Amino acid sequence: MSNLFSPLQVGQIALENRVVMAPLTRNRASAGRVPNDLMVEYYRQRAKPATGMGLIITEASQISPMGQGYLDTPGIYSPEQVAGWKKVTDAVHAEGGKIVIQLWHVGRISHTSLLPEGAQPVSSTEKAANTKTYTAEGFAPVSAPRALTLPEIAETIEDYRKAARNAIEAGFDGVEIHAANGYLLEQFLRDSCNDRTDAYGGSMENRARLTLEVATVIVEEIGAGRTGIRLSPITPANDIGQDSNPQALFEYVVKGLARLGLAYVHVVEGATGGPRDLSDEGITFDFPALKKLFPGAWMVNNGYDRAMAMDAIETGKADLIAFGKPAIANPDLTYRLEKNAELAVPDMKRLYGGSGPEGYTDYPSLG
Repeated sequence: MSNLFSPLQVGQIALENRVVMAPLTRNRASAGRVPNDLMVEYYRQRAKPATGMGLIITEASQISPMGQGYLDTPGIYSPEQVAGWKKVTDAVHAEGGKIVIQLWHVGRISHTSLLPEGAQPVSSTEKAANTKTYTAEGFAPVSAPRALTLPEIAETIEDYRKAARNAIEAGFDGVEIHAANGYLLEQFLRDSCNDRTDAYGGSMENRARLTLEVATVIVEEIGAGRTGIRLSPITPANDIGQDSNPQALFEYVVKGLARLGLAYVHVVEGATGGPRDLSDEGITFDFPALKKLFPGAWMVNNGYDRAMAMDAIETGKADLIAFGKPAIANPDLTYRLEKNAELAVPDMKRLYGGSGPEGYTDYPSLG
């Protein structure tokens, strides 16, 4: 039997297997960005350790009203949201599963119609991203952002701290900081987006400051053993652009995270949801070199199938494998991988939004 299906201690979280449900936006929260009963069932189905994921990472959930970038995504900043998520964690734990919440601030990937009183999105920059988001009127170009002030950066860091505290109150086993896919923290990290001249811009150390300060306050609040982070060193997602020296930048970041003693690092290899190899575009990255810098659990993501996942675990390339679309259509994913059974394919037309079970909780398990 492959070690993919063996237990692993990740910080303070004991996992029954190394198959992880990746964070997957589904746009199904109720009024007030509150998790609902159908979301409870969705996560419960995927929580049984014998058949489902060893670890569930929830869909990205905004840390504040200003962190929202898409219609009907859940939050973790209000008492009602905490209560809604508590129903989810209770259901997952009743099945014997483990679950962490991904903490999210989209930065400039938003629209004024989604923000309080029609506010401008905020970012490291005033440069607008050439991409779209999903609003009540359908897909629309994102709105032009404004650059966060230094006091607002301090407030945002505190929003992360409060969100982590709320997550533990809601019963989560831990949190994952979303520092990937062209959202706020990566907007500060990459010099392709960050054009600041203050303490949070310019040098590599300054650009990494916000990510490391966010990780620090969350570790102070809930402990390093319950804190993970997601990085995507070379993804072109959300018009983020390539950093001038991604290898040096992300090695610096990972060294900082290692000093904090985080439970795990979750790395998107290549383009998020796209090609793993970008060398044809002149973009290369040494992911094994990055892993060597981090003593905790190393989670990899992007296009892994059964053979690739088993090989990555057996060769020591990774400790955990995160699956995206397969986790949507296969609530019993671990069982199917272990038995080498056929995987169901998700209904691509129903990935986002909806109010019923279709394309959400109606995927059957084998047997």
